[in-house]
Amino acid sequence: MTDKPNVVVLFPDQLRAQSLRLYGNSAYRETQIETPNIDRLAASGVTLSNAISNCPVCTPARAMLVTGRYPQSTGHLINSTRTRNSEISIADTFSHQGYKTAWIGKWHLHTGHWPAQDRMPMQPDWVPKGRDRLGFEYWRAYNQHMVYFDGFVHKGDWDYERWKGYETDGLLNYAFEFMGQVKEDPFLLFLSPHPPHYTPEKFAPDKFYELLPDQLSLPSNVPDALLESAKEMYRHYLAMILAIDEMLGNLMDYLTVNNLIDNTILVLTSDHGTQGGSQGVNPWSKKNPYDASVHVPAIISYPAKIKADSRNDTMTAMVDFFPTLCGLAQVPIPKSVEGTDLSTGLLGETAKGESVPVPPESVFLMNFSKYFDWFHDGAEWRGVRTRTHMYCIRLDGREELYDMETDPLQMQNIVDSCDRSLLASLKDVLQSHQAARHDELVACSEWECWLDEQRRVVRNAKGELSHPESQPDWSLL
Repeated sequence: MTDKPNVVVLFPDQLRAQSLRLYGNSAYRETQIETPNIDRLAASGVTLSNAISNCPVCTPARAMLVTGRYPQSTGHLINSTRTRNSEISIADTFSHQGYKTAWIGKWHLHTGHWPAQDRMPMQPDWVPKGRDRLGFEYWRAYNQHMVYFDGFVHKGDWDYERWKGYETDGLLNYAFEFMGQVKEDPFLLFLSPHPPHYTPEKFAPDKFYELLPDQLSLPSNVPDALLESAKEMYRHYLAMILAIDEMLGNLMDYLTVNNLIDNTILVLTSDHGTQGGSQGVNPWSKKNPYDASVHVPAIISYPAKIKADSRNDTMTAMVDFFPTLCGLAQVPIPKSVEGTDLSTGLLGETAKGESVPVPPESVFLMNFSKYFDWFHDGAEWRGVRTRTHMYCIRLDGREELYDMETDPLQMQNIVDSCDRSLLASLKDVLQSHQAARHDELVACSEWECWLDEQRRVVRNAKGELSHPESQPDWSLL
């Protein structure tokens, strides 16, 4: 067996921290479901209390996870954008160190069905071989569809096959196949089920609905006018979370039985949350500067090195996962990465020397478009999240500020009543983030020129780029 640790990332879509009892606070704790396997993972590793999705939309968030770079660099501002072939991914990085790599499940870093046949696609789609897969070798994936029962994955050619049963079981069977093939080699595996995201068809197996109470309660920041629709949504959402919990348990059992668990870095996190009716926003919506949208669960187990049943409150951005996994596995971080390696703190070590990065005190938040798949003006904002506050400003000048310690459900906007020095300092922090990323808060339509007619990225915040199918600069590894 190799001395190098394996890395497995379970990455469900739209799983918010607030819906797990691990993340309860003084205002709300979710107690309507039991998640014994998520709790089991937390008991074996570290729970990150402040993991934040910088841009709570699928494609921008996923691009940050896979490249360690911000949307202002990758050009991923909206969904269904084709990733530049020159991006160096986490798969490229680990493969360069002898790892076998796999992506199983939802990808959403390509155009897929675009131009869209349907706004909620229910057909098989694919991502071509080569750089569009960003170095992932074993491929049982789809770009974006919403078929959860007997759904589709694309393999090595232009055809597809269906998994059997519900998505969490079907994708896990592919994971078992991959891990069974790698033999003695270390591996990097991303397992990306679409639940608990919305689907126009059936959400989850009946057995999970049977575990829910007859009457659901919701946080107090869901207004009366949305209670009925939010409760309907939340019943489906909780059922899908139970499916994810079962999937995680079966994954951990496999790793244990095959003597892999102690030498595996196992991560559970998500691309963003969901509003669930909070702040009066459509229950299935995200892309809002509220914790329901931006606060995601993040649990990392590495029994050989990470203290069990521990907590870490470091501000953790989506761009930080890539370099942190590199740090934990002692894999060199590419020079292209813009996130921070937080592994020293997770390992309980004391930072020594100038080469150890300082953990960030804030996370840069953003949203670009009113719609998920089109450049459309009307919902542009930028913000900053610290341990204690969330501040944001919208394109029309409206500002919001919340004290996350006294008002974790963000019900009292204190921008007009707060200490002026606090507001000024948060504005300075936001401006520093924007300056570092060459970012401007402007109308969404001004970014249309970043994509060509094939939705390939041809510009970013620094200007015009090389051909979108240019090869990577491998010297950055």
